[in-house]
Amino acid sequence: MTGEQIGSLAYLLLLGVVIAGWHFAANRKNLGRLAQQAAVWVFLFLGAIVAVGLWSDIRDTVVPRQALMQDGRQVVVPMAPDGHFYLTLEVNGVPVRFVVDTGASEVVLSGEDAARVGLSPDGLIFSGRAFTANGMVETAPVRLETVALGPHVDTGLRAVVNAGELTESLLGMSYLRRFQRLEISGGELVLER
Repeated sequence: MTGEQIGSLAYLLLLGVVIAGWHFAANRKNLGRLAQQAAVWVFLFLGAIVAVGLWSDIRDTVVPRQALMQDGRQVVVPMAPDGHFYLTLEVNGVPVRFVVDTGASEVVLSGEDAARVGLSPDGLIFSGRAFTANGMVETAPVRLETVALGPHVDTGLRAVVNAGELTESLLGMSYLRRFQRLEISGGELVLER
């Protein structure tokens, strides 16, 4: 602890002793009630100390951190509580949330996300097949006009639209290999160009 922190702690302890002493003197005839109030304050302070100590764990659940851009080249993505990494990219100017999936060879859009970015379901030709953990699904090859992650803008990116039930679009290797470095370490995904 620094000298300033020790001084602040001493001040707070002295203030606490003065307040406790005054409260004890004012309520010395009713010690049962005094003990009850003291117990309540002790539990409140202990709760505050626990909350401060566990704040980093609580924060990630209550207010998940977003991807951070560093130096314009590096993107740091924290692991979500479910163990996955999520990135929101602008596809054709529309924000789309993706699950980062290094096991997927292509960028895979759900039917809902494809419609949101301007790919008409009527104009899609489901000529491809993909074998997933849930079995075979039909896919429609598409080209995305623009895909942007912060300052990184790619054009003409190949992707597929999944005809099956897909709750989240997948950010596969056809996009991820555009980065020079892809590293998962310490609960973070680091992408660097």
